[in-house]
Amino acid sequence: MHSAWFFLGGAILFEVAGTTCMKLSKGFTELTPSVMIFVFYGCAFALNTVAIKTIELSVAYAIWSGIGTALTAGIGILYFKEPATAVKLASIGLIVIGVIGLHSASMTK
Repeated sequence: MHSAWFFLGGAILFEVAGTTCMKLSKGFTELTPSVMIFVFYGCAFALNTVAIKTIELSVAYAIWSGIGTALTAGIGILYFKEPATAVKLASIGLIVIGVIGLHSASMTK
């Protein structure tokens, strides 16, 4: 079971890397980040598929998409200098709270 969480963590990191490469590709005009989008997303889907063998699908997907969204938003703010508005930061916090809630709900079985 613990290895499934390792695979899910890897899936999240690869998904965030793939999404970051989308921005870096400048609409598929930059070759390396354009190719890396597909490499990173392929790795993300493969690791997520292994993770959901033992982690509940709803929990795995919520964590994968929620934490991935929060990390991607953080990269947008820190690296791409996107505005860190109060609404954006509060929304990221709500995503994290939602992910924690779903994970907690799955633990009460």
